[in-house]
Order: sequence, then C-alpha cells, then structure tokens
Amino acid sequence: MSNLIAKEYKLFEAIKHLSEDGHEFWYARELAMVLEYVQWRNFVKVLDRAVLACKNSGYEINDHFAEVSKTITMPKTATKQVVDYKLTRYACYLIVQNGDPRKEVIALGQTYFAIQTRRQEVADYFNQLDEDNKRLVIRGDIKQWNQMLAESAHNAGVITNEEYATFQNAGYMGLYGGMTVESIHNKKGLKKTDRILDFMGSTELIANLFRISQTDEKLKIDKTATADTANEIHFIVGREVRGTIERVGGTMPEDLPTPTKSISDVERNQLKKLKNPPKKLMLDE
Repeated sequence: MSNLIAKEYKLFEAIKHLSEDGHEFWYARELAMVLEYVQWRNFVKVLDRAVLACKNSGYEINDHFAEVSKTITMPKTATKQVVDYKLTRYACYLIVQNGDPRKEVIALGQTYFAIQTRRQEVADYFNQLDEDNKRLVIRGDIKQWNQMLAESAHNAGVITNEEYATFQNAGYMGLYGGMTVESIHNKKGLKKTDRILDFMGSTELIANLFRISQTDEKLKIDKTATADTANEIHFIVGREVRGTIERVGGTMPEDLPTPTKSISDVERNQLKKLKNPPKKLMLDE
C-alpha cells in the first residue's frame, strides 16, 4: 500500500465513531469533508442517490441512514441546528460508489469501504456457521498458510524433511508450553495416522492459524537465513501467542476439548451433501 493510500485510509478511520453498544458509524458531515465536498448541498445530492440505492437493494433506509440533529458554531459565536446522518459502513460504501469518480479520494474511499464491508460480511457469515463448519473454514485457511510457511522456511534454510519436522515441532512447543508434536498427539488420544490439526476445535485452530501466519511474516521480515534461527523464531512466535491467550484469560490450547469427529470426516460429509442434495417431494399444491 502506498503512503498516499495509507494516509487516506487513516482519514476514514479517524472519523469513525463507536456507539455505546460497540457498533461503528460515521457522521455524514464529517465524511463529506474527507471526500472533499466543501458545500453540504452538493454532498446531499450524492447522499440522496445512496439512499435510493439502499432502498432498491431491499434494505431499511433508517437502519443505515439515521437522521440526527447537530449543533454547529457559526461566525460571531452564534450556534445553529443542522441535519446530519449517522451512517453505517454500508451507507458509506453506497455514498462513495455514487460520488464524483474524478476525485482520487473517492476511489480510495471505494476501496476502503468495499474491503471493510466485505470483511464484515465474511465475519457475519462465519458467526452463523456451526462448530464443525467453522473448523472446516479455518482448517482450509491453515492449509494455505502452511504452504506459504513451508516456502518461507525453505528460503530460510529449512531444507530436509527432518529439518522441517524440527521446525514444526518448535512452533508447537512454543504455543503448547513445551509439548512436542508427539506429546500433543498422545494427549489428544489420536491414532498414528491422524493429523493433530484435524482434531482441533475452532478456538484451537485459530490460535494455530495466528502462530503460522505470524511466523511466516516474521521469517520474511527478518530475512532469516539459517534453520536454527527459523526454529527459534517459530518457537518465540508460538510462545507469544500463548502469552496473549494467558493475558486475556483464555484456555490454553492443550486444555481445549478434542472433537470426536475429524475435519476430514466433516469435509467428506459436506461434499457428499453437495453431490447428493435432498430429493424434493412431488406435492400437489
């Protein structure tokens, strides 16, 4: 991300507010200034188009464009009551989509609010999943990150299978308070052919995903050049993740319950449902 984009992103973040119940919102008049609309009447035209787009999308307008009254200071210390709006992220997204495309800040706003809106959609979708499907989603992310971590480790000097096993073990030992892959495997009561990651709940998987992604990032930033250094970094990152869990009062990963069903079984069942959808009954309606 360029410095310019980073600067504009900070502008959008700087005017973000949080309600008492923790929901984020933006004031229309503050957003207008960031989007370089000097006169409110010109911004209102964009606002009206955004409201129409909201209505046509099937959403309740008041849920995204809440009208409020605001007191502003006029010249010579006089005050005046003006109309403002509390905007959701989606409302802001519609506004920048309907703004003047010739303005660079509008294009940056489109990117910012599109990304943030998509993140919230993903989070909302994820929160609606049951535990097995959450595990399936996170396990898929871990597979991708593990591939990137393997490449970063290789570039850092972790070459042979034995070296990579040692590297993996270092990360687990950091996160699991000194427990090795073998001891974690035994504690979970797994068969020799079972994979540890396939028998983790969503909370434990998330902790390991953080360990993996942050180690990959650290290896790249530090330009690690030896296997021993890579092992040390993996251990330290795992230990730091463990420390974070401890500081927030969470359950240590080795103490979390082990699911009875492997993620491989969950995946097979989901694929089977996709290939064999339930038959519709022929009803005479």
